[in-house]
Amino acid sequence: MKKSPSERTRHVVAWMNKAEWDEVLDFLFSKDPQLQKHALHRISAWKVRFGHGTPVAVESTADLVRCQVLDRSGRLESDELVLLYGMALVRFVNLITERKQKGVARPLRRLASNLKIPEWIVNLRHELTHQRLPTLKSCREGCRFVLDWLLQEYWSRQLGSRLADDWDSQSEEEVDDEEWARRGEEELLARQKEIESHKKARELLVSYEREQRQVRLLEVLAEMLVQDGFLIPTQEQLEFLDIDPSENFDPMAPCLPRVYLRLWQPLLKSLNFSFIHLLLEKLFAELAAKPGSHQGFYISAWIAEILLCNSTSSKARKTRMKDRIFTNRFPLRWQQLLTACTNAPCIATPYLLQLLLEDMDKPLPPDTQRKLLRLCSIYTQGGCHDDDEDSLTDPDPAQPIYTVQSLKDGLLKGNTHSALRSPNHCCPPLAPPTQDLQEQLSAEALEERNFALHGSPWQVCTDKVNWKLYPLGQAPGQSGSPSCLMLENYSTLTIFDQQVELDKAPHISNPNRSASDGLLWSHADLSKLKSGLKLF
Repeated sequence: MKKSPSERTRHVVAWMNKAEWDEVLDFLFSKDPQLQKHALHRISAWKVRFGHGTPVAVESTADLVRCQVLDRSGRLESDELVLLYGMALVRFVNLITERKQKGVARPLRRLASNLKIPEWIVNLRHELTHQRLPTLKSCREGCRFVLDWLLQEYWSRQLGSRLADDWDSQSEEEVDDEEWARRGEEELLARQKEIESHKKARELLVSYEREQRQVRLLEVLAEMLVQDGFLIPTQEQLEFLDIDPSENFDPMAPCLPRVYLRLWQPLLKSLNFSFIHLLLEKLFAELAAKPGSHQGFYISAWIAEILLCNSTSSKARKTRMKDRIFTNRFPLRWQQLLTACTNAPCIATPYLLQLLLEDMDKPLPPDTQRKLLRLCSIYTQGGCHDDDEDSLTDPDPAQPIYTVQSLKDGLLKGNTHSALRSPNHCCPPLAPPTQDLQEQLSAEALEERNFALHGSPWQVCTDKVNWKLYPLGQAPGQSGSPSCLMLENYSTLTIFDQQVELDKAPHISNPNRSASDGLLWSHADLSKLKSGLKLF
């Protein structure tokens, strides 16, 4: 009597939960012998619980893995290993195909073909049983293939706790060949796709992790190289290498000493192009923090050296043929480098900017290059360096660049020429106007202003005070609080007590005034208003 479908989907298993099953599966097919031994111990415990109902696939897998563990231990001879592998392979073929035998015996090769077992495995079993023993290499190859077959046909089918009916113990009722074939054809493609997707996902994650690890390591290496004592030499290192820092020292066109460059050549030549670009970005970031120091000179010198090695100019390539860090030109992210260069202004920025503009794959328009270099020269108080007279980036002599210092020099020169053109040119030239000149007031002007302030607590200041240091409305020594404007001693008086000069002109009435002009203030009303007002 056959079991109902609901009864056939229920199984009593020997493992505690799915986590234990997944752990044994991972350990069995790992490369670590210790993990494989742990999995074999767990399967031995399962066999105690199962008894004769242990699935033949689990038992065959354990036998084959045990052979691999003993093989890797190195404690057995080759003949002994052949016998172990042979016993495991023979038991696998016999146990797997025995379940398909019915009342009438059928050929073993046909049964194996229905189970997708290749013929050479059946031949290997035949040699182990009836003929001369095969080589150890053939046994190892057969063991690896059978383990892969068990992984795909049995272990992978248990995902999602879907136990295979046809892999249970021999005591359970076997399914018919037609049912197995139909189910296998439906699930074979799905299993293969699932396994391939898992492999691809794992490979992708491993590749991404390796890439991220490499990027982090390159960033750490670049940050370390731009520190003092590495690419940036210290005074002790320069003295040890017998390098004079003042020799050929041009901060506007920095250049590395050849001795120090050759010291770092072997390391820099072994690095890839992506790291060189990362190193350039780190150097520009470090230059922004140390623009005008000893470190800033060597940072800008390293940047110029890398850009010149990557330059397409035949002159630059010929002069640095022996000391080149790399020989092949590689593309750079020019927009990022231009931004990093302008964000790290120093005296060498015009020179570095010119190297970037000349070497770009897609150069900017000539007029844009010229304007950018001029703005950079004005900001850094420097000049453009270019040996080529026909270069588009050379400044136009007819349009000089005016800086603060040039304006001061021009003002001083103009005062000197005006003094020489005067009749009394023997007298010394006038000093340039300074910022401490004060307004010279005559006696009449002082008297006029004091008269205007008569009766007021304010008076004209005759001291020499640099009024540009004080904002409008604030006097020297005055605090920012508005309460300082209040007088210390003051008294109040009414409007009637205030001395005013009355208009002596005769009062002329207008006979043409009409009543439509509105009510007029009477003397009584004005007296009431004045009595309520008070002055300080």
